[in-house]
Amino acid sequence: MAFKSGFVAIVGRPNAGKSTLVNMLAGRKVAIVSPRPQTTRNRIQAILNREEAQIILIDTPGLHKADNILSRQMMGETEQALEGVDIVALIVDVTAAFGGGDRYSARWLRRFRGPVYLLLNKVDRVSKPALLPLIDRWRKEFEFAEIFPISAHTGEGCADLLKSWIAKLPEAPPHFPEDQFTDQPERFLAAELIREQALHATREEVPHAIAVFIDRFEERRESIKIMATIYVEREGQKGILIGKRGEAIKRIGTLARKEIESVLGMRVFLELMVKVRPNWRRNRAIVRQLDWHRQLEQMSKSDLPDEEELAE
Repeated sequence: MAFKSGFVAIVGRPNAGKSTLVNMLAGRKVAIVSPRPQTTRNRIQAILNREEAQIILIDTPGLHKADNILSRQMMGETEQALEGVDIVALIVDVTAAFGGGDRYSARWLRRFRGPVYLLLNKVDRVSKPALLPLIDRWRKEFEFAEIFPISAHTGEGCADLLKSWIAKLPEAPPHFPEDQFTDQPERFLAAELIREQALHATREEVPHAIAVFIDRFEERRESIKIMATIYVEREGQKGILIGKRGEAIKRIGTLARKEIESVLGMRVFLELMVKVRPNWRRNRAIVRQLDWHRQLEQMSKSDLPDEEELAE
């Protein structure tokens, strides 16, 4: 049997389960997950190596109408994810009512000329007969190559989904080494895992106002020392993150350190600071720093822009 290799972009509305599905299929944490919408800000690749194939899954920011520089960059990340991919999979939450956001997603998909899958996620939470009207509704919006009811949480339907993807992928050699599980640099992974714990610790408007920058990432023989700054937009948000007598930031740091150690497989020493950058989501210089593709190109430079840039 000829070896298959190719790219599958996972797209969908915020909180549809894109990152949960990617992590479940990868068998390890590749993308952070939280109940907050728009958790994913960059396109992330998870590399699945099988005996007969290599499937590169691309996790993407949720489909939404952009209203600031950060959200426009996020939608740009999703659009770039379609470039050169072999399959696009739209994942939808079957527990949510069909609405305007779903119609927007269907219109957005028309720019892709390859096979598009519809993944009906969270089927473990609904009765099977309830899926039939939803399938009919989606078929009126878009002509899908395949429709799969799945549960990213339990794994239901995912084995058959992978088989179907592999069948449609082109015959090609692997794009990545067999021992590689993601294309993300370790610095970005660490920043994301810190942000994940900060998201879990906060609510309302605070999660959207959080950005994490790695100030220092020192690899030693058996450990890594990381110094990071969590940025928010207002003093009140800073107080929430720090907490009474610093208890919140200590808890965030402890949980983040354990996650980073689990993912990187090394002992980690982590120091966190919290600072205020008013309206950073509307500042191009800061938002650019959150794009790890740019970070990879500028690894030798400071992660934070100069003060002159911040004044933009």
